[in-house]
Amino acid sequence: MPPSTADATPLSAPGSARRLILLLGLAAFAGTLSVRATDPFVPTIAAEFTTSTDRVALLATAFAIPFAAIQPILGPIGDALGKRRIVRLALLLLSVFALLAPLAPDLTTLTVLRALTGAAAGGIMPLTLASVADAVPIEERQVALSRVVVFSIAGQIAGGALAGVLAPVLGWRGVLGLCGAAALLTAALLFVIPFGGAPEPRRRFEPMQAMRRYRALLGMPAARLLFLSVFLEGMLVFGTFPYLAPVLQARGLGSGEGASLEAGLAVAAFGCGGFVYAALARALLRRLGQARMVRLGGVLAGLALLGFGLAPRATLFIAAGLVLGTGFYMIHNSIQTRVTEVAPEARGSAVALHACHFFGGQSLGPVVVGLAIGGLGSTAAFALAAAAILALSLRLGRR
Repeated sequence: MPPSTADATPLSAPGSARRLILLLGLAAFAGTLSVRATDPFVPTIAAEFTTSTDRVALLATAFAIPFAAIQPILGPIGDALGKRRIVRLALLLLSVFALLAPLAPDLTTLTVLRALTGAAAGGIMPLTLASVADAVPIEERQVALSRVVVFSIAGQIAGGALAGVLAPVLGWRGVLGLCGAAALLTAALLFVIPFGGAPEPRRRFEPMQAMRRYRALLGMPAARLLFLSVFLEGMLVFGTFPYLAPVLQARGLGSGEGASLEAGLAVAAFGCGGFVYAALARALLRRLGQARMVRLGGVLAGLALLGFGLAPRATLFIAAGLVLGTGFYMIHNSIQTRVTEVAPEARGSAVALHACHFFGGQSLGPVVVGLAIGGLGSTAAFALAAAAILALSLRLGRR
């Protein structure tokens, strides 16, 4: 479909970049709305399907693995056919799968639908970041990316809040249905409203050239460090989320069945921590610089994970989620910004590898954290995660 006149407006025109960020931000919001929506429902879904919480916790893995696996394909396709075009299509597919999920009659069907939703979501956030990086110069890029992150965070907050607050009214099926409806509405808006800016160039997708680009990216020491860091970050932080409700329930800190409300609020608080970071990003970068901000983020994230392991009250547990979100995004947004510059000529591919490693870490996280909790107990498991995230931030802060 040829671009409209509005699509041909240069991004340098007043307001054009802001409109691009707004529309891509809405896509990021809808794409992340259902990412963590099942986490607070782990005990509830386990009871309904008469299975263990460990099996249901792997719904997070079922979402994350396809998200990660699709990245090596979608990255170069976005570079060839247009990142924004792929974002539109991916969001439409996500809405279809998300609306089917509430109809799942058993855990296996639900797992398959969550996997398909994860694969569709893989075409949204990474290519959104790459599109914004294409439009914004490096001097302002980290702040611009933090604005997109705000939309993504809002999706996480809304998903956690819906799951926690509406659990007694709608249950997990109703919450997933609302997430799917929101994605469908956003997809319709993106097909109707032009993004603005110059039309994206199209060229033939060449798999062999894509493989050569990936080989070149993985041959860069700086890129390898960033990809490994984001893998570990995803495993250490997001691997804990499916176990928040079971940990709260085991400690008797939940106010209702399954501690869904408190777990949902902790996830929402994590997202609010991202808002705190986005509000402070420009001042933090100016006063501390990126390296020291990354180290500070590691300290905050480590203290928060210790808070999950030691909190004697639900309020402190939820507060730890706020601190964790603030520290995490100090680290994560810095990694995102660095990744957008490792290969400007293949930015979609670079960000896709970044997302592949990030969600690969998230897919492995519930397994690793589950084994640690089973073998060492929740307090020791969270303490180990705290030490690891601190060490990671100190390593990144050296560059």
